[in-house]
Amino acid sequence: MEEMMTKLFSYLQLPFVRYAVIVGVLIALCASLLGVNLVLKRFSFIGDGLSHVAFGAVAVAGVTGLTNNMLVVLPITVLSAILLLCTGSNAKIKGDAAVGMISVSALAVGYILMNQNKSLTNVSGDVCTTLFGSTSILTLTPTDVWMCAVLSLVVVACYVLFYHKIFAVTFDENFARATGTKVSVYTLVIAVIIAVIIVVAMNLVGSLLISALVIFPALSAMRVFKSFRSVTVCAAVVSVVCALFGIIFSILVNTPVGATIVVVDMIAFAVFYVIGLMKGGAK
Repeated sequence: MEEMMTKLFSYLQLPFVRYAVIVGVLIALCASLLGVNLVLKRFSFIGDGLSHVAFGAVAVAGVTGLTNNMLVVLPITVLSAILLLCTGSNAKIKGDAAVGMISVSALAVGYILMNQNKSLTNVSGDVCTTLFGSTSILTLTPTDVWMCAVLSLVVVACYVLFYHKIFAVTFDENFARATGTKVSVYTLVIAVIIAVIIVVAMNLVGSLLISALVIFPALSAMRVFKSFRSVTVCAAVVSVVCALFGIIFSILVNTPVGATIVVVDMIAFAVFYVIGLMKGGAK
């Protein structure tokens, strides 16, 4: 144990490890906040769909030779989130069907573009890194960290500022609309925030595992708490702790960062599930 602690402290002296911890905690916090809303609105799968859209956008950026793929990835992902969340009942292709269609289409197009891009010498490695995160979080630059910090601050600020409106839109859109709330505006805010979280989180866990950051903390908190505020706070704490433990464990044991964080989230869910059963039995 003492040897592992010594090893951990020595690793924390390295800048890239500190960058990974900071970014991981920020992304986990942001993902958990919106995760509660998405689970309650039965839009949990949208994180997976948008992550595949972001994967396709990364491929487009690679083919066009852009050094900063954010110029392509963020606008495309935001637009897709708006189309999925804001079309509502007017859409001819609704809900999970629309998410699934966009998801598989973007994934297929992205892989074809990467496969045909002659400038990529290791297509399978690039695809694996984008889909599963791989070690990309351990190669973050100070610019990446600052960008993540600013975007995370914007996400948290928007969530806190519009908390009551987001709460109303999450539980009953018709009632919120009847009380004068501009449902479409706040749905747009939620869509943009989700898209930003998805794009930033790709460096942490990859596009295939992003949904875990969104869903698991919310579901874990719901096993024990019942009020919206308690669930949100608990989900945020669980998400941050799991991300921190996942990153540290992956560094010490040399396992993939993204997959390790997801496994820690799974374990946390199992623990909260048991606690929920015990509370139910006690009552």
